[in-house]
Amino acid sequence: MAGSPLITTSHNRAVTSARRLAKRAFRREDGRFLVEGPAGVTEALAEEGAVLELFATPEAATRYPALLATAAAAGIVIHSVTPGVMSDLAQTVTPQGLVGIAGMRDRTLQEVTAARPRLVVVLASVRDPGNAGTILRTADAAGADAVIFTDSSVDPYNPKCVRSSAGSLFHVPFVVGAPVETAITALRGAGLRVLATSGQGGVDLYSAALSGPVAWVFGNEAWGLPEELVALADESVRVPIHGRAESLNLATAAAVCLYASAQSQRRPGGCREANS
Repeated sequence: MAGSPLITTSHNRAVTSARRLAKRAFRREDGRFLVEGPAGVTEALAEEGAVLELFATPEAATRYPALLATAAAAGIVIHSVTPGVMSDLAQTVTPQGLVGIAGMRDRTLQEVTAARPRLVVVLASVRDPGNAGTILRTADAAGADAVIFTDSSVDPYNPKCVRSSAGSLFHVPFVVGAPVETAITALRGAGLRVLATSGQGGVDLYSAALSGPVAWVFGNEAWGLPEELVALADESVRVPIHGRAESLNLATAAAVCLYASAQSQRRPGGCREANS
C-alpha cells in the first residue's frame, strides 16, 4: 500500500462500486462479491485469480503485512481507506479492516455431476445465511464434493454466508439456483442415493447405508422438508435424539449426517477407499 492515496470518502468510485455488492441483484449483475476479514481474504488469495481488488485500513496493513504483500505480488489493486470508509464497506459491527472483492465461482449442476461426486449436500429452502455458510464449512471439513444451493435457498454470496463459511466457499464446488427436483434427478442419475433428513424419518442414522455415494437433502430451519420433497428421496433418515432436547439446529444436524457419511465412506469397502 506504499504510495497508495488514502481514500477518505465513501463517495469514491471504487468504494461505491464495492458497496453495491451488498445487494444480491448487483452481485449477479457485476459477477462479483465481498469477502470480509483476514480469514476469508487469506483463503481467497490462496486461489489464483480469485481476488480482484482489496480494501484495507492503514492499521490492517500494519497488522497483516504478509497478506498485503501476497496481494501486491499477485498484482491485485489495493485501496487504502480510512476506518470510516471501511465501516461503510464492511457488513460487520466491528470491521477487521480488510474487505476483498472476488469473482463469482459457482459451477453448473452438469459440471458437478460430471465429476462423479460421492458426497453432496443439497440445501432446500435454507434461508439463514449463517446456517448455510456453516453447512458449507462443515461440508468442506467432511470432504464433501459439492454443495447445491437450490433456487429457494439463500444466496451463498450473501456477506454473512461468506463469513460463516470461513473460506470454505473457495474450497468446495457449489451450485446456485438449481430447482430442487432437478438437482435430485441429476444426482440420482449420477449414481448417488438421495437421503432426506426428517424428524419423522423412516431410518435411524445409525442404521442407514452410507458407504456408497450419497446426496443429503437438508430443509428449512423452521419447518424442515415438506412431504413432497421427502417422497422424492430414496430414503428418509432421522438423527436420533438421546436426551431431552426437542431437536437439533440445522447446521448441527447436517454436521452429524455428513460426518457419518464421511466415516462410512472411508472404511474398507466404502466408496472412497474403493476409488482411491
